[in-house]
Amino acid sequence: MDIITGLILIIIGIIAGGYGTIVGSGGGFIFVPALLLVFQMDPALAAGSGIVIVLINSLSGVVGYAKQKRIHYHTGLKLATGAIPGSILGVWLLQIYSSSYFYIIFATILVALGIFLFAKNSPFANLRKKKARQLGQEGTVKDEIAATREEYAVLENAAHLPIAYILPIGFMMGVLSSYLGIGGGWLLVPILIYGFKVPTHIATATSIFSLTIYSSVGAISQIFYSSIDWQIVLWGGFGVLIGSQVGVLLSKKLPGKVILQMLSVLLIIIGFRLYLS
Repeated sequence: MDIITGLILIIIGIIAGGYGTIVGSGGGFIFVPALLLVFQMDPALAAGSGIVIVLINSLSGVVGYAKQKRIHYHTGLKLATGAIPGSILGVWLLQIYSSSYFYIIFATILVALGIFLFAKNSPFANLRKKKARQLGQEGTVKDEIAATREEYAVLENAAHLPIAYILPIGFMMGVLSSYLGIGGGWLLVPILIYGFKVPTHIATATSIFSLTIYSSVGAISQIFYSSIDWQIVLWGGFGVLIGSQVGVLLSKKLPGKVILQMLSVLLIIIGFRLYLS
């Protein structure tokens, strides 16, 4: 691999690592489409290399989030418990079924989720709160972080999220993570926020934590099937390590709605580019 290609992979890795850590999805949803669109890689090889990138990203990100005490470990472990068998199934499915439908399925999911998140977090959706903002009742970013910490304490001491729902969600995340090679946080984070009322900053950090566990299973499975380009992982992984730490620092300063807006816009753009491909 030449230096120019390596530098491009590092840049993509930095962007993917930063964005992925902020929105709790591991960065694979940027890295894998880049491999498909820029380098014209085989989908199975792109997914295999992508899940290793997701693992590197999540390992690096979880260290930063652990220091900020934003991870809900009980929920993350339950999700990972369901995701581990799902990861193994996802790798197996990828080996027996990988075609042009890969792009269609991937793009449809991304666009639909992106539109949903954008609609829920657009300025127009918050017009009813305009008066509250003018009166100074909506708090600053710092206030939101403080409120998130209080909500975390309440969540930690209250009844944990029902395992009857969390395990199946984890299983689905594991299948999608290994099959698409992008991690499952891009779908898990909205589910935690809108389905279980988990604060955004906790949802993203917990997603990264669960990714650390079940993406390792997916990565080991991909190694077994020899579906990894290690040169891409080396260069891209270096960029992801840098980007993830930048993402941890930036996430601390961003309001939850901004984080979800970032995720929604990016999902829509990537989805439409895959449709065009």
